[in-house]
Amino acid sequence: MKLKSLIFKAIFPCASLLIPGVLFADTQVNIVGLFSNKAVLIINGSKPKTLSVGQISNGVKLISADSQTATLQIEGNTKKLGMGQAASVVGKSSSASASAVLYADSQGHYISDCQINGAPLKFILDTGATSVALNSGDAKFANIDYKRGEPMQVSTANGVVTAYRVTIATLQIGHIILNQVEASVLEGGSPPVVLLGMSALNRLDMKHEDIALTLTKKY
Repeated sequence: MKLKSLIFKAIFPCASLLIPGVLFADTQVNIVGLFSNKAVLIINGSKPKTLSVGQISNGVKLISADSQTATLQIEGNTKKLGMGQAASVVGKSSSASASAVLYADSQGHYISDCQINGAPLKFILDTGATSVALNSGDAKFANIDYKRGEPMQVSTANGVVTAYRVTIATLQIGHIILNQVEASVLEGGSPPVVLLGMSALNRLDMKHEDIALTLTKKY
């Protein structure tokens, strides 16, 4: 298994510079006008639209309104907003079209959040890693009984260490959910965050645009 040595050397020195993020398909609503039983909304940056109580537009339903506040149902969530206030609610994506957007840090690394078997962890995208890789502490946190996996020796920046080949039941990045993902668990504290390697990335389309990288699930 290949692991980029720069990951181990650079990830924590630059961590204070990171503004990691994953953006999902969401619904953004701004309140720009309030009346009795009516509200003027800007939905996802579109032109202002007036809704009466009970009306729905782009997944947003006006439940009630007066001159002070409006109560909205956005993607199944109820929000009460005043004049000039806004709300952003993450929407639901189908598994076939699920996507997430990552932004590069000042070092050019894509670092953000994921869930492995429901456990929240940080990852760094690493096209040089053959598979997803995580340290033994993170594996335990994610309820992976890694010592049942196939043992092997792996060369890292810290020398040769014992690793175990395992299968992750679920790996989630935003709305993207991958099942049965091949991974390697390394004894000790390296890598300091999960390496999102090619066993996951091969199942995603990657599209670069400036510092943004859009991941879209293939299958």
